[in-house]
Formats: sequence, structure tokens, C-alpha cells
Amino acid sequence: MKKLRKSLGHAADGLRETLIHERNFKIMLGIVFVVVGAMFYFPTLRAEKAILATAIFAVLTLEMINIVIERLLDFLHPAHHEEVRIIKDLMAAIVLIASFSAAVIGLMIFWPHIF
Repeated sequence: MKKLRKSLGHAADGLRETLIHERNFKIMLGIVFVVVGAMFYFPTLRAEKAILATAIFAVLTLEMINIVIERLLDFLHPAHHEEVRIIKDLMAAIVLIASFSAAVIGLMIFWPHIF
């Protein structure tokens, strides 16, 4: 039980670090609160809520992976390096695609309720 508590503490520390220092993650959380509010305001089906939750967690998880890779690359190569820039751009593109996909899913679900 001590190991589990210690592991959860480390995870909480990582989440706290992210919430304090990562602007994009904070913006994403703001959007999450709006979407979750809309999920419960509009009469969405349970399956629609599950799809939205999956999209939300996918985007947040990919953003966390992006943050880790960026910080690791900055640690390994503090000076500008073209290959590092390309890797960071690719990671940003992955998050962008996931965010765009989540937005499309959100529009597909909320559009009939809004218009």
C-alpha cells in the first residue's frame, strides 16, 4: 500500500508541475470544462458522453507525452538542434491532429443540440 501511495504522489507531482508550467495544457483543461459542461447541459446519450470522454483523455494524454518528450529533448540537447526541432514539430502535429479530431467529434455530437 505504501508503494501505491508513493506512486500516486509522484503522479500528482507530475500533474502539479504540468498545471503550473504548461500554458497549452491549461488552455486544454479550460476547453475540457466547457465540453463537460455541455455534455451535461445538452441531452447527450451515454455513448456520446463516452466518445467525448475518450476524445478528451486522448488529447490530454498526447499533450502530456508531448510535454515529456519536449523536456527530455531540451535536457539532452540544450542548444538548438535541427533534428530536435523536427521531432518537437512532429509531436506538436500529433497533438494538433488529435485536437482537431476531438473538435470534429464534439461538433458532430453537439451540432444538432445547438442548431
